[in-house]
Amino acid sequence: MSNLRGRGLQANVLGTFDTVVMAVAGSAPAYSLAATTAVLVGAVGLASPAALLYCAIPMLGIALAFSYLGRIDVNAGASYSWVGRTLHPFLGFISGWALVISATIFMVAGSLPAGSMTLSLFDAGLADNTALSTVVGAAWFLVMLGVVLGGARLTVRAQLLMSGVELGILALFAVLALFHSHDARPFDWSWLGFSHFDGTGGFASGALIAAFYYWGWDVTSNLSEETRNSRRTTGLAGLIGVGIVFLLFEVFTVAVNVILSSKQIEENDANVLAVLGEEIWPGWGGKLLIVSVMLSTIATLETTLIQVTRSLFAMGRDRTMPSALGRVHRAWNTPWVAIVVVGAVALVMFIASNALGSVGDILADAIAAIGLQIAVYYGLAGLAVVVAYRRMLLKSASNFVFGGLWPLLGAVFMFWIFVESLGDLSGAAIAIGIGGLALGLVPMLWYWRQGSDYYRPAKLDATRTVEAEYVPDGAAVPSRLHEGLPTDF
Repeated sequence: MSNLRGRGLQANVLGTFDTVVMAVAGSAPAYSLAATTAVLVGAVGLASPAALLYCAIPMLGIALAFSYLGRIDVNAGASYSWVGRTLHPFLGFISGWALVISATIFMVAGSLPAGSMTLSLFDAGLADNTALSTVVGAAWFLVMLGVVLGGARLTVRAQLLMSGVELGILALFAVLALFHSHDARPFDWSWLGFSHFDGTGGFASGALIAAFYYWGWDVTSNLSEETRNSRRTTGLAGLIGVGIVFLLFEVFTVAVNVILSSKQIEENDANVLAVLGEEIWPGWGGKLLIVSVMLSTIATLETTLIQVTRSLFAMGRDRTMPSALGRVHRAWNTPWVAIVVVGAVALVMFIASNALGSVGDILADAIAAIGLQIAVYYGLAGLAVVVAYRRMLLKSASNFVFGGLWPLLGAVFMFWIFVESLGDLSGAAIAIGIGGLALGLVPMLWYWRQGSDYYRPAKLDATRTVEAEYVPDGAAVPSRLHEGLPTDF
């Protein structure tokens, strides 16, 4: 189905450790905590840890779906290919489009905090200047655009540096938070229960925001054509990534509940983590966590660029979008046309975002809109794995639970929070979320009428899949494949 035309991506560049780092960086633990905690607390209050806990369980089901589907179809488009070959090509295209739109919106939502965090290191007052934050954020975005254009090896080296420092700082403050004595309120186990949610609608709103926290680990699947032993590695890395960020999210969300007052959270909606750092370690704490958030934001801009450009590459290759998007640079082995197009669109959106208000306002609507789009493509992948493995689910208990039941429950959960949260979202969030998805109908119907082979797929069936290493069609087998970085397992 996904027959490569012309030059392909460079195979066997990334190893196991590399992909685990990319999965964690994709979820951007420090950025998610800084930018989203105030939004989550505003939606569910003290139930924030519970929202993250009860979203993690179905999210692991979706990670299992990606793992099982990645074993039988190695494709840079990931859910775009899997859903198209199992459920229906139209649903597959919408799945890929949902990722493209959500990632593009995020590049605005993510670049603004990158700018404001950088400015706050020099002058706290400058961080609220939306225009200046946009300029600095756009500069960081262009740097990451250059890194991603330079190839997978350069990308992962930059990621190892940024994420290594970020996670080191977060681990330090996780330990320091345990010894903090001046608390706003005592820890309560009810924060992990359902009693603090305002009905099912409140729970759904919290779960939708929590889905945004976790989103991004699936970048490993978009890198599958560039990963060694990718049928095993990409899925495993995604599962490990979800587990690591879940622990970080829970520790810091509980710390926010214990240490910060409601007023402190509300007054610092664009960066709760800096206030938390200042409380834990007066003087240095806020600055260190700002550095962590800045690095996390820049790192996740990189992984988001990878997701959207690899998805567009797969679409261009299949002629479901302009075929130029499927072109690969001769020297760097990256989809350079897709990268340039995404960069241009994102920069236009940066300028337009200045008319939308403050950094906090932009973040709140963007996070909710992205949550809707995430729910769509994650939910479709959860259904796709059940269809692809339908003849194998009863052959073993592990197949039934991990390849069928858990992903199916994850899919049902994603679709439920999508529907249930619509009543509680702002008009702007719904317009961005649903309107963005609806835009995809135009290229979908156009290229369907043009006769793209994508719309006549070879059905994906696990019983007929041969376990074999991925080698791009028409690519010469090199005498010595890249050995990977020295950090690889």
